[in-house]
Amino acid sequence: MSLPGADEIFRPTLPARPAPAPEPEPAPEPAAAPRRPSGRQRHDTKITVYLSRAELLELERLRLVLRADHGLAVDRGRLVREAVAAMLADYEARGASSTLVRRLEEA
Repeated sequence: MSLPGADEIFRPTLPARPAPAPEPEPAPEPAAAPRRPSGRQRHDTKITVYLSRAELLELERLRLVLRADHGLAVDRGRLVREAVAAMLADYEARGASSTLVRRLEEA
């Protein structure tokens, strides 16, 4: 009596799926278009952001308030992406008088 090999035991049971066709590159947005965060999708790049304990608690509190008061279930990463998109849009629209520049000048 012979036993099946590992290749036979762990063989795929479903037919192989064809690779999805690559999505076409989106056309560049005009400079005046509002900037939108990437939203809920798989992200290929990552950065690490260090926060103080108080900043992390404020971020978590905001996440919970958005859920309780507005029915918005978002994770901390989405909140950060939204904040970055808003900051970039404000800078593009207002330049030197943007909130970002004023806050960095105060620091």
